[in-house]
Amino acid sequence: MRVPETTSAEEIDRYAVGDRIVASKGPAWHDVRLTVYALPQASGVFTMPAVTEPFIVWINSGDAEAQERENDGPWVTTRLKKGSLFLTAAGAPYDFKWRTLTAEPFEVTLVLLSLPLFSEGLKDVLGENAAHAHLRDLSGFEDSRLLPLLQLLREEALKPAASRLFVRGIGHAIAVHLARNYVALSEDASGETAALPGFKLRRITDWMAEHLAEEFSLARVAEQAGMSEFHFNRLFKRATGLPPSQYCIKLRLDLAKRLLRETEKSVITIANDVGYSNPSHFAQLFRKDTGLSPTDYRRQR
Repeated sequence: MRVPETTSAEEIDRYAVGDRIVASKGPAWHDVRLTVYALPQASGVFTMPAVTEPFIVWINSGDAEAQERENDGPWVTTRLKKGSLFLTAAGAPYDFKWRTLTAEPFEVTLVLLSLPLFSEGLKDVLGENAAHAHLRDLSGFEDSRLLPLLQLLREEALKPAASRLFVRGIGHAIAVHLARNYVALSEDASGETAALPGFKLRRITDWMAEHLAEEFSLARVAEQAGMSEFHFNRLFKRATGLPPSQYCIKLRLDLAKRLLRETEKSVITIANDVGYSNPSHFAQLFRKDTGLSPTDYRRQR
């Protein structure tokens, strides 16, 4: 079957793999679509077209290793488990495959929000800035607040007569939650929707985490994405809300906090481990982030 570049919320189920075991239907589901699939233990490579609507995939059961790629690029591997989530909107088609790691059935729920409903959530949270908002693209993440809302939708889809008011209310709650936690603002009003796919963003941030002890170089990070520095800087900020250099600082400080809590290494050693040869500069950044010196932070563990 030929896979188009983009498709609609009504047609996306045609390109999914597996047996459909639950599907929303009827007038109650005008603004939200939900489908539950039982998936085989392994898949060949298949292509998912892009959709313009916010698209959530929720792993209901089973552990698996998934791989994604865009435009015949390198495969990016993500470990999935019960509760893992994928989030995407717009972007480009991508290839996907998986293999399960346990005998437990591998089951997923797909949820799409209509653009009008999602726009209401954006306007409620961001006001005039809603026109410049772009949903971030994430793979294999966890969100303990989003899962109960998805569970309520799944339970409603099992009812003989679902309530449109209830479905729309939960849809609005999800839209607001996404707007509060997974939206980045562009610097212009051009309405561009291009962004880093979640799996490419994951590969780049993993690479950054592996090279924290080295001097940050925008050119090197952009090279990992196969983009110019200017283009990469814009798309990375759109996807994460932070420019790459600031995101690197965040990764360094997060690692420093963990090392302060979990090891007996000296503050100077930890500063070097996370890429700061000047302990005073490290301490200054750490205090700005936490309100505490590294030593005081360690005392609180």
